[in-house]
Amino acid sequence: MENKNAPSSGRFAVMDLGTNTFHLLIAEGGIYNFREIEHQHVAVKLGEGGINKGIILPNAFERGIDAMKKFKDLLIECNVRHVRAIATSALRNASNGPDFIEQVKDETRIEIEIVDGDREADYIYKGVKASGILSAQNSLIIDIGGGSVEFILCNNEYLIWKQSFEIGAARLMETFHHTDPIPPASIEALNLYLENTLVDLFDAVKEVSVNNIIGSSGVFETYAELIESERRDSFDLKETKVYNFDGEELLSVTDQLILSSHAERLSNNKIIPVRVDMIVVASLVTRYIMQKLDIKNVALCTYSLKEGVLAEMMG
Repeated sequence: MENKNAPSSGRFAVMDLGTNTFHLLIAEGGIYNFREIEHQHVAVKLGEGGINKGIILPNAFERGIDAMKKFKDLLIECNVRHVRAIATSALRNASNGPDFIEQVKDETRIEIEIVDGDREADYIYKGVKASGILSAQNSLIIDIGGGSVEFILCNNEYLIWKQSFEIGAARLMETFHHTDPIPPASIEALNLYLENTLVDLFDAVKEVSVNNIIGSSGVFETYAELIESERRDSFDLKETKVYNFDGEELLSVTDQLILSSHAERLSNNKIIPVRVDMIVVASLVTRYIMQKLDIKNVALCTYSLKEGVLAEMMG
């Protein structure tokens, strides 16, 4: 068993403060062979009810503060001194985001850094690269968050193109998914919205040959767990950094999720509560990109932004 109170030399903590979930990763060692001391995630749903209004509503605000207090206690328990807390879409766009950051600093002494979409994409690239999944062939990394979606064209040598779009699952759900199951008219409207919004992505891939899509953690982990639950009794994502999908099987799973009812998704223990509803629009985004770009070669990488920040901290 890990000694959480061991000396903190070489021990690092990264907090990824997302729109839906706050993550805390405490690790030591090197980026290619680090050892987890603690890995926590809290479904704060910071964007609930206010994501498209540019505000963090009171209940969500308090959930966020409570999560940061819990993280502070874990930092003390694990004797960590090297700490970074990274905030993304919800906090960078909320009018009361600065108030949240100030209250966190007052109550926990944790200083939150807000990163823009470009830097968020940089960290995702670094995290995915650290997993070893990238090759000399070009990949398109997709990170579907609650507030934003990052697209990154890259290979194992360099990043070719990147862009962050404010079309995260919480935003799309609030705009398009009002009845359940989601009706065909809403699916058509969402697809048209993606067609008009992602012009820069489509222009970028015209100039680059893309070998595969890499889904960075999040909803792609749920796809893998749903697929594997039909194949075997046990499947633990913690045991792997990389998972390769069968393209047709992945499209089938997204179709099932899109057509499902809230009750059906809620009863499936492979879908974590915070994703029960947002996974519908996330599945629509996944399916749309695969079909638009005609790419069936898709993989999951369980590394993402927090591992990218960890890589930077570990040098």
